[in-house]
Amino acid sequence: MDRSTAIGAVIGGAAVLSIGAIGGYEITKGPSYAEVQMVTPVHETVKTPERICNSVPVVHKAPVKDENRIAGTVIGGVVGGLLGNQIGRGRGNTVTTIAGAAGGAYAGNKVQQGLQDRDTYTTTEQKCHVVEKAHDTIVGYDVRYILNGQESTVRMAEAPSGNRIPVERGKLVLSQVQGESPAK
Repeated sequence: MDRSTAIGAVIGGAAVLSIGAIGGYEITKGPSYAEVQMVTPVHETVKTPERICNSVPVVHKAPVKDENRIAGTVIGGVVGGLLGNQIGRGRGNTVTTIAGAAGGAYAGNKVQQGLQDRDTYTTTEQKCHVVEKAHDTIVGYDVRYILNGQESTVRMAEAPSGNRIPVERGKLVLSQVQGESPAK
């Protein structure tokens, strides 16, 4: 074999090996994407407390200035005594005056008590209570995909933008994976 034939054979062999190595790399490299089969939103019911306030009228009893109801008792006694004095004659006049004064004092006391009990004023107050409001929210997406002929599921924070998921070194390229499990 002459020298030029030997150099040609070496270069040709190297070229064949290089092409075979590159082709073999492409073959062993694997797919560059996984095929999306189905995307299912994952819902969760979230309960949040909410404070609800309303203005409510509140009735208050007015402060009492004459707790013993002396004014009502005295005025009632005087009026009762005058009326009793008008009814009775002679010795009965004294008895009816005293009875009228006693009855009038009692009645005046009770009238003043009724007036004091009904003497009220109204204010507006805030009454609040807490209720739980429930609302449905999407917490992620379960994505079923096929990679290398095997079906699996992954939970993603966001739904994939198309029907393929990029793959590098045999693994999905995801920005935020929440968990991966084989499909059943």
